[in-house]
Order: sequence, then C-alpha cells, then structure tokens
Amino acid sequence: MTLGSLAPPKRSGEFREVLVARLKAAGALCATAYAIVVVGYWYHQVVRAEHYRQLAENNRLREREIQAPRGLVEDRRGRLLVENVPSYSLLIDRNQLRDRGASLAFAASVLGRPRADLEVRLASAGGSRFEPAVLMEDLDLEQVARFEAAAWEHPEFSVEVTQRRLYRHGAQTAHVLGYLGQVTQADLERAAGALRSGDLVGRNGLEEQYDQRLRGRDGSQVVVVDSRGRRIEQVRRVGALPGQRLRLSLDLELQQVAAEELADRAGVVVALDPRSGAVRALLSSPSFDPNRFARGLDSREWQELVEAPHDPLQNRAIYNAYSPGSVFKIVVAMAALERGVATPDTSVWCAGQKRYWERPRRCWKRVGHGRVDLHEALQFSCDIYFYEIGQALGVDAIAEWARRFGLGQTSGIDLSGERAGLVPSSEWSQRARRSPWYPGETISVSIGQGPLLVTPLQVAVMMAAVANGGYLVTPHLIEHTEPELRPIELDRGHLRVVHEALKAVVNDRGSGQNAALPTIELAGKTGTAQVIEQRTWTDSDTLPFEHRDHAWFASYGPADEPELVVVVFVEHGGLGSRSAAPLARKIYERAFRVARRQGV
Repeated sequence: MTLGSLAPPKRSGEFREVLVARLKAAGALCATAYAIVVVGYWYHQVVRAEHYRQLAENNRLREREIQAPRGLVEDRRGRLLVENVPSYSLLIDRNQLRDRGASLAFAASVLGRPRADLEVRLASAGGSRFEPAVLMEDLDLEQVARFEAAAWEHPEFSVEVTQRRLYRHGAQTAHVLGYLGQVTQADLERAAGALRSGDLVGRNGLEEQYDQRLRGRDGSQVVVVDSRGRRIEQVRRVGALPGQRLRLSLDLELQQVAAEELADRAGVVVALDPRSGAVRALLSSPSFDPNRFARGLDSREWQELVEAPHDPLQNRAIYNAYSPGSVFKIVVAMAALERGVATPDTSVWCAGQKRYWERPRRCWKRVGHGRVDLHEALQFSCDIYFYEIGQALGVDAIAEWARRFGLGQTSGIDLSGERAGLVPSSEWSQRARRSPWYPGETISVSIGQGPLLVTPLQVAVMMAAVANGGYLVTPHLIEHTEPELRPIELDRGHLRVVHEALKAVVNDRGSGQNAALPTIELAGKTGTAQVIEQRTWTDSDTLPFEHRDHAWFASYGPADEPELVVVVFVEHGGLGSRSAAPLARKIYERAFRVARRQGV
C-alpha cells in the first residue's frame, strides 16, 4: 500500500457539523423521552389519582353495609307470619378476582350449584367493582367452613352473617305475603341510588306492595383489613334503621282452615269483613313455599316451579277470572227489581226445559221446579226463571248492574296483578269481536255463563254489598285501614227481598243447605259453572277432570248482622252445593266457634 492510495482526510468543519447534528438528534430524543415521562406521571398522578387512591385504600379499608332488619309481619291478633333469622351469605370481591373461571368453578363445587347460575348472579349484581357482590345466600355451616379453609387460595371470597326472611307458615300465606328476590341492574337504575348491589326487594304480594316500608334504611361501617381481607379494627359506623312492622287484617286461624280444607284441590277462599273490607283470609291453592326463594332458587328449581301442575305461582283470588255460574243470579235479580222487569211476586213456570231463539235451554233440575217466584227462583236456583228475566232485561242492563256491584273492574286491593275480569255488553261485542251481540247470548249470561268472567275477590266484594246494605267496599290487607265505602244507590226494599231469598238458600232446604250452622243463620248462593257446553243433563263428576264444572259458594253471616263474607271457589269441583258450601261452613265454624249441625 502506498500513501497515494489513501483517501484525503475530511476537513474539521465538516466533522463538527456532523457531530452537532448527531448531538441535536440525541437531545431531541432525550427531550421527547422526558416529555413522555412527565406526561405519564401527570396522567397517573393527576388524571387517575382517584382511581389509584381507591386501589390503595382498598388494600387497607373496606366499607361494609349493615343490613337493616326487614320489618316483621303479623296477623290481626299479633301472631308472627314473617320474621328474620341469622343466615350466612357468600360475598365475592371483584377487585381481587384474578381468574374468574377458576373462582366460580370452585364456588360452584362447594355450593353444589351450576356454574352458569353463579355467572348470571355475578353479572346481574351491578354496582362498583370495589363493592363486594352477594353471590349466594343461606350457606350451611359445612359450606362456610370450606370457604374459610380456602381463604389463602381464594381471598376473593368472604362469608358474612346476614338475615334471611322466614315465612313461618310457608305455602299457607305465600300469595298474600309474596317473597324476596335479589335486586337486578334494572332495579338499581330505577332506584337512583336507593338500592345497592346484593339488596333483596319484594317480588310479589305484600313484600312487593310495601317494600319501602318493610325495607328500612341500611347502615354502613368502614373497617381496616389485613392482606387476607380480615377485619382488624372499625374506623366509622352508621347504624341501620329497621323496617316498619306490619299488622295485617288477616286472621291466621281462618287462613289455616282454608288451606287445610282445600288441601290438594285447586281453588280459592276469600273471607272479608263486609263493614270495612278488611280481608280475614285469602288463600289460593295450589301454593308454593316462599322460603325456597329466601334460600335462592337455581334455574332448575325455578323451571320446575313454573312448569308445576295448576300454576302454583298464580294468585287465583285476584288473577284468574272464571264464569260465576248461578252466583251471578243475585245481580240479575237485583237488576230486574230495580228496572221494574220483575217484582217479588213475578212467577215463571219451569218444566225443566224451554226453547229460546230456536234452541232448547234446560234447567239444572231435569223435572223442573214448577211455578216459582223470585224468592223461590233464588232459593232453588231455577235457571228457567232467570232465562226469562234476563231476556227481558237485555245484556246492557245486566252489564250496568254487574258493574255497580263491582264486577268487570279491579277492586283496589293492596296487591299487584289484579285483573278486571269481563262484563260483556253490546258495545263490548262490537269493539272486541267486531260483531253484534245476539239475544241468544243473553240467555247464557243471565245464569252466569257465556263470556262473563269474574275473580273470586270480585264476588266477595259483590256479596259484601248485599250484606252491608248496598255499599261497595275496597278490600285491604293492612289492619286499621280507613274503610272506603261507595254507595250503589239501590232500593233497600228490593235488597231485602234478595236478602231473604239468600237466607232461604242456606236455611230452608235451598241449594246451599250444606253450609247451614246450628246456631248462626247464614245467607248465601251456590254456583256451578260449566267448563264445556253440556246439551244434556250430565253429572259433571262422570266427565274427565279437566271438563268438570267449577264450584262456587258465596255467602255472609250472621245473616241479619253480617260480620263476615266467605266466598269459596273450587276448580272442577262439580256442584257448588256439594264441594264449596261445606268448605265455607268450616270457615264460619272457626270464625264463630260453633259446632256443626249433626247430619247436615
């Protein structure tokens, strides 16, 4: 290599320029990095300061809710119906939840529940992730021990002593009292801060209707905890305010008699005071055990309950509407007297059958009743008599008086889900069916058949108006509620005629004599409502069960100074005189403490 082969050296000025450019680039890079550090510091220390403060505090402080004792519920004599008992609830701290799947799988294995159910409960818990969510209520001691033993492995779980609702009489009072259910996200949004995740709220019955009064106001406490979430000391405490105690108008003894007598049959018993509307018994059968809800139903148990025969979740007293059968003859009789279509002396010949609009219509008594007046027609429930006066009245006059007696409208009882039923008229036919009302249809309505539908509670309100001299009452379940009485504006003399006939129904060889008591005179009316049309005289008991007639008995007593209305409805019970009237007698026996007349 020779000296001439080497490149000439760069000038010093060029070298300095390259060096300065590189230094500037390095400086810009350092400034950018520094700016990123500063911005990041500002973002985490200022913008997200509250978030990290909560994370830090959450490692040391816990705010825990102090559950307010829910108000107790008692019957009119102070006997407890609903109380609170100690219970263990499983809480999950979502802030410490590292592996959701593994945590829920472990909880499902301990609780014996499908993991999918726990997923649903956790997803619907709502609230902040800094608040523990209730995953399951009413753990047994073995389950509590297993979660405590696994505290190191699963610190996200903790067990808290809470209160569980205990319904002392289970299915006997279920439809009146209702049950509790865990609050949903929709509930939280509607409550606007009044509820928290994990709260229990009324889902049916009086628990729902008076939820705010029963719930009270929860308290809170802030405690210092260790790394395992165990309490070390209390920092602050705000006490809970217990819910109000409710005294019901319900009489537990009458409710229990009704439950015992209906037993495995589907039906309803309603008993109320006609002077005030205070409900003394309201039983729908079959029923359900609300304590199952207090313990927490899984999806399988809920499905079984929903699909159970005869719809045990439905309150038949206010939700189901049925044809009233011959009980409706009371309304038709009053309408005929008030409209001048009939007088107490108006008589009709009943031969057992008569043609109306080219169609034969029969009386329930094959050989007929002979000549009967209004008193005897009610006493022996003669269908032909009511065909005649119903045809003379017309469907619109019948509908008017049915509504006056509270049919076709809700009663206003303090329970949700009440249905209005249906009172047909010519206007209704045009509006709902887009066809005219045919006179032949009035024949069916005049004896409580056809499209006429009522609830058992409505029938009780109707009977109360007959018993108390012509006032509609508003049924209520809270004792000492101010009575609401609305006059029907009817002739007291006409009401007396019907009243005397209803006394004869029970006490003078009438269709309701199976309800008669030895020392107290009752008044009432039987009813047998066909489920399917029967063109011949047929013993309903010979039909398949689902085609058998429904049985009614509506009554009040003592007849001349009424204190109690009792309405009994038995689905597919056949004759009202055979299955409903004897059950009503049992209610009166307990209410008035009288012995049953022998041989009746």
